[in-house]
Amino acid sequence: MTEGGLEAVFMAHRPALFRFLRARGAGADAEDLVQELWVKVASSKTGPVAEPVAYLYRMADNLMLDRLRSEQRRSRRNEEWTDANNGLADVAVQPSAERVLIARDTLRAVEAVLADLGERTNLVFRRFRIDGVSQREIASELGVSLSSVEKHLQKAYRALLRVEEAADAGSAPPRRPDVKGVSDVIG
Repeated sequence: MTEGGLEAVFMAHRPALFRFLRARGAGADAEDLVQELWVKVASSKTGPVAEPVAYLYRMADNLMLDRLRSEQRRSRRNEEWTDANNGLADVAVQPSAERVLIARDTLRAVEAVLADLGERTNLVFRRFRIDGVSQREIASELGVSLSSVEKHLQKAYRALLRVEEAADAGSAPPRRPDVKGVSDVIG
């Protein structure tokens, strides 16, 4: 049978192929599988087929089995991934005591630096970065220009950059003298 002939046989048996796939357990995927079968039939370069109807049923069955295997692999992979992640959740990763102390000391330094910048800069920074308020809204709330809000943010970012650079360099983060760090209490 010629290629055009196989396409004609497919079109004549399309409803029966659909029912066959549904009966074999394809469920809601039956229509997708029939469409996928049509694409394969239309694009295949097969020679004459002695039993075109049996050939189409075998192709439909193979497509359904391929999809089933693919879904089983995906399901197994998802289960393994979930199991692996649940296993990680059981082994809670706790930061070392040193990292906790460093983080607390850095937080104190950041809070001190922000406080030293003045009430307005501190407020602008917190409203923008923590509360998520837009710069335009902050300017409106404070009765200042957008440019003023931007300058306050730049001032805060420069100060926080100095804290970060000090932490990266391994030195104590800059802070106000009246803020006690862990090293001041212990040492």
